[in-house]
Amino acid sequence: MSVKQVSVFLENKPGTLNNMTKVLSDHNINIRALSLADTNDFGIVRMLVNDVYEATTILKEENFIARFTPVLVYAISDEAGSLNKILQSFTEADVNIEYMYAFAGKQRAYMIFKVTDVKKAESLLSAKGLKSLTQEQIAEV
Repeated sequence: MSVKQVSVFLENKPGTLNNMTKVLSDHNINIRALSLADTNDFGIVRMLVNDVYEATTILKEENFIARFTPVLVYAISDEAGSLNKILQSFTEADVNIEYMYAFAGKQRAYMIFKVTDVKKAESLLSAKGLKSLTQEQIAEV
């Protein structure tokens, strides 16, 4: 099952990331995972938050460009080779990963995948015995 990631476009200048996180903090939005990529002119913040709808609404009200993106979130074993096994499965099934990032939980690592074929990736990982996290579970790990 895919979850909704919040993607925010920011000018690449001092203070803009801080301004965004302040807006979220002021509204009690908890960031569970975050990735930041940049170019010369702008950055893209990708994050999982405890309340995706509230976060996106607030950011838009504060004139940030924000949108939802479906991503897959899977817990993986905290041992050497676990990620490689998943990536090998994607390769064998010809599933392209557009980007990925991770966050640490209390007992596991969690990988976030943006793939070109969500249904195919979900089916593949389910067949391997892996369970996806739901939007609600992300706030709890």
